[in-house]
Amino acid sequence: MTRFGEELRHEREVRGVAVEDICAATKVSPQNVRALEAGEYAQLPGGVFRKGILRSYLSALGMEEAVWIERFEQSCREVGLGGDGDRDWVQFAENVKKSRSTEQPGMGLRWVGVAILMVMLWAIVWLAWHLVQHRQMELRQNAQIVSAPDSTPADAR
Repeated sequence: MTRFGEELRHEREVRGVAVEDICAATKVSPQNVRALEAGEYAQLPGGVFRKGILRSYLSALGMEEAVWIERFEQSCREVGLGGDGDRDWVQFAENVKKSRSTEQPGMGLRWVGVAILMVMLWAIVWLAWHLVQHRQMELRQNAQIVSAPDSTPADAR
C-alpha cells in the first residue's frame, strides 16, 4: 500500500465516512475506492478517469483538490503510471482535430453533390409549379367555354 493511499484512507476514517457512503455519493464503485486507498492505481481506469475518481472522492470528503491531485500524480509517477494517459489524451485530441479539418480529401466532391441535388430539387419544384399553372389555365378555359352564351342565332337552328 502506498503512503498516498494510506493517507486518503486515514482522512476518510478520521471523518467517519464509510467506503459505501463515498460510493453512494460519487457513484464510484467500491472496488475503485478500495484500489485508490490501497495505491493499486493499475486497477483504476486510466487517464482522466483515474483523476475523476480521485476528484469525486476528495469532493465527497470535503478535501482540497489541488494539493491532493498533485500528490496523486507524483504517486502515480512513482509506481510508473504517470503521464502516459495524458499523452494518449493529447494524441486523441489531435486526431479529433485532424478529422474535423475542412481540408479533408473529397470535401469538394461532397459540395458538388449537394449543389447537384439542390438544382434537381429546384427543377422538380419548377416543373410541378408549371404543371399546376397549366392545369389551372386549362380548367379556366374549359369553364369559359361551358359558360359562354351560345352565339348561334336562333333562326339558324
